[in-house]
Amino acid sequence: MRPVSSLLLYGLLLSLTPLACSQQQPETTSTVATAPPMPTQAQTSTGSVVETFETGSKGAYTEADETLATGTWHFTDALIGSSPTDHKNGSHAARLRGKGRLRMNFNAPSSTRQIRVSAAAFGDDQASTWELWISQDGGRRYVRTGAPVRTTSPRLSVSSFPVSGGNSVRLEIRKTDGSSSRLNVDDIEFVGGTGVATTGSTTSPTLRTTAGNPPIAAIVTSREDNLALGNPSGATSSLDNFSNYLMVKPQYTLSYNRDRGTPNWVSWHLNRAWMGSAPRQDDFRPDPALPRGWYSVTPHSYAGSGFDKGHNCPSADRTTDLDDNSATFLMTNMIPQAPNNNQRTWSSLEEYGRSLVNQGYEIYVIMGNYGKGGTGLNGRAVTLDEGRVTVPARVWKVLVIIPEGADDLQRIAAGQARILAVDTPNDNSIDPDWSRYRVSVDAIEDATGLDLLSALPVEVQDRLEATVDSRMVR
Repeated sequence: MRPVSSLLLYGLLLSLTPLACSQQQPETTSTVATAPPMPTQAQTSTGSVVETFETGSKGAYTEADETLATGTWHFTDALIGSSPTDHKNGSHAARLRGKGRLRMNFNAPSSTRQIRVSAAAFGDDQASTWELWISQDGGRRYVRTGAPVRTTSPRLSVSSFPVSGGNSVRLEIRKTDGSSSRLNVDDIEFVGGTGVATTGSTTSPTLRTTAGNPPIAAIVTSREDNLALGNPSGATSSLDNFSNYLMVKPQYTLSYNRDRGTPNWVSWHLNRAWMGSAPRQDDFRPDPALPRGWYSVTPHSYAGSGFDKGHNCPSADRTTDLDDNSATFLMTNMIPQAPNNNQRTWSSLEEYGRSLVNQGYEIYVIMGNYGKGGTGLNGRAVTLDEGRVTVPARVWKVLVIIPEGADDLQRIAAGQARILAVDTPNDNSIDPDWSRYRVSVDAIEDATGLDLLSALPVEVQDRLEATVDSRMVR
């Protein structure tokens, strides 16, 4: 828990940051009458609503409405494909060509706080660019949300878009490049709460599987909120908040700092449901979810710098399937990390966490960095890529470790948690033994101005955050 004076100072510093000047202008469309809400048969067992396109049969690109499990959708230069070259979960996926569009003729549940869209390049086609537009006034006006997405792979990958609450939402997916390349879209998910499926549904849908993977809905059920311990900096998805921009992904949640070119912090949940046999993808790439006009850090930004592209959420923490592992290689999940820090000290700490999971524990993790200037293979540096990427001075991590079970926050508050906090110098001469750098959560809060573990009761925070772990580490 942060002292009040520190929180006020942190908020003041954010308020002094210059505002971004780009604004998205709404696009007016024809008025669409309000339709009934989504039928409950499209809900997963966790309350998350998913359009799978499995009930559709539209086989031509001609413009028309199609009634699917969630409601009626309007197809423009789009169809429902079922061929072997349609990349899909199950038997069907939407397929768009040219400047094709998919639009809901009804409202999603008012509880929707995130939209996830799975997309892939059709067959062996070249890349496609698409955008997600949302309406919160019954389809009268649509506004683009997030940045354009460039889909290059024939493998379905998930893009996540936060949704502000308070109004009903309907969406339109727009293929914008106008090229001859075709785009597959499948499994459009409307997620309640803070980025995870909400509970309470009594519906038990048929669980679909992809080859070698667990049922999709079962994964949603077992993957709890990556931000369950709280939002340490009060990050938001406002484009004006470019030093503390909230990005919610299925695999982790982060606060991104546009001017540093790195995350402020990344938060995720690790249990056995996230650990499988998917191989390391090594597909480092810019994050397509960054807002339009923001500089996109690339792997080349680190080239020849003497610093590693250091993961926050590790590749080996997300091995259930290829898409999960691939998501950890987005550059918004990276910091310039001294090689010996990344490959020895930090790697050892990550392996220790996974060994605990294999022993029957689950872990809530928050990792971040602060300060400017670190020492890599080529000596000390403050920035990379002509000043666009800041090299942090310190790298920290907090692990909240509990035995596997339910009602995690209640169990943490009840005293079942072990708190492990580590704060290391970003220096290539670092000791490989991470246990030498154990500190209290309070110490990290004092150094960063963050409010860690803020979802817990204040008295619980006071107790846990003052503790410095001293257990024997093997």
